[in-house]
Amino acid sequence: MKAIVIHAAKDLRIEEREHEKPGPGQVEIRLAAGGICGSDLHYYNHGGFGTVRLKEPMILGHEVAGHVAALGEGVSDLAIGDLVAVSPSRPCESCEYCLKGLANHCFNMRFYGSAMPFPHIQGAFRERLIATAGQCVKADGLSAGEAAMAEPLSVTLHATRRAGEMLGKRVLVTGCGPIGTLSILAARRAGAAEIVAADLSERALGFARKVGADRAINLSEDRDGLAPFSANRGYFDVLYECSGAQPALVSGIQALRPRGIIVQLGLGGEMSLPMMAITAKELDLRGSFRFHEEFAIAVKLMQSGLIDVKPLITHTLPLADALEAFEIASDKGQSMKTQIAFS
Repeated sequence: MKAIVIHAAKDLRIEEREHEKPGPGQVEIRLAAGGICGSDLHYYNHGGFGTVRLKEPMILGHEVAGHVAALGEGVSDLAIGDLVAVSPSRPCESCEYCLKGLANHCFNMRFYGSAMPFPHIQGAFRERLIATAGQCVKADGLSAGEAAMAEPLSVTLHATRRAGEMLGKRVLVTGCGPIGTLSILAARRAGAAEIVAADLSERALGFARKVGADRAINLSEDRDGLAPFSANRGYFDVLYECSGAQPALVSGIQALRPRGIIVQLGLGGEMSLPMMAITAKELDLRGSFRFHEEFAIAVKLMQSGLIDVKPLITHTLPLADALEAFEIASDKGQSMKTQIAFS
């Protein structure tokens, strides 16, 4: 089978890999669609992010969906031909954090396409994927591309849970890439009354408007576009910080009302924080990392028509054109979510 393998920054190859068979409790999936994520782009463009660096060739990819091709012994709730969204989250289920219900913090997490441990955890961008039955969520009624969006949508559903009560809240989203726009969808579905999006790209803001932002502010044209929201100690109840950029976080904090909630999703490296403002306003700063049980919820929300991700899928290229797909995905001027069609 063919797989998409990163060797070093800008060294992406389509290579042959051994075709495995499913064991007990596992299924073989004929991959149909895979979305290129921000972390995939960090490996492709920079060879890693922060202290996480490639130390060996690694198959990329973790936003995937496909059709069940074979069943391992003991699998009874799936059938050959089923379209499934595949969760890349594979906790050990026996460590301290798993037993506390914090599976996304598993000591022994095997998350597809991650160079955090060594040897690296190989990813899911391959024609045939072996997964446990528990990773697979039936996605009847969805396209393979929609089903592959369950992973990034799950990230924003987890962030929304971290934010807490959303009904009637005023929400600011900084950074309107895939995670920012999906955060708008998640916040609205959770009951947000007003959502303002801020970004440096007018194209990204166009997508924010398309998925339901009440107002979009282009900070490249108006650097002080968020300043009016700082009056009277702030306006917003919740900040989804999705850019990973310090200026966005600082301006967002200034626009938050006392006891507002900051949910940090963007991973752009270490940042200096305005601690005096955080302290004086009694703000809550909450990290949000990956997801676990939200994955099945994401699929259900899409199946029921409560969240529509289709407007965010801008490009779909065949496996043979994987290098071009990564170049397009790296260009935020033309791509929102670029996917690869494996079959």
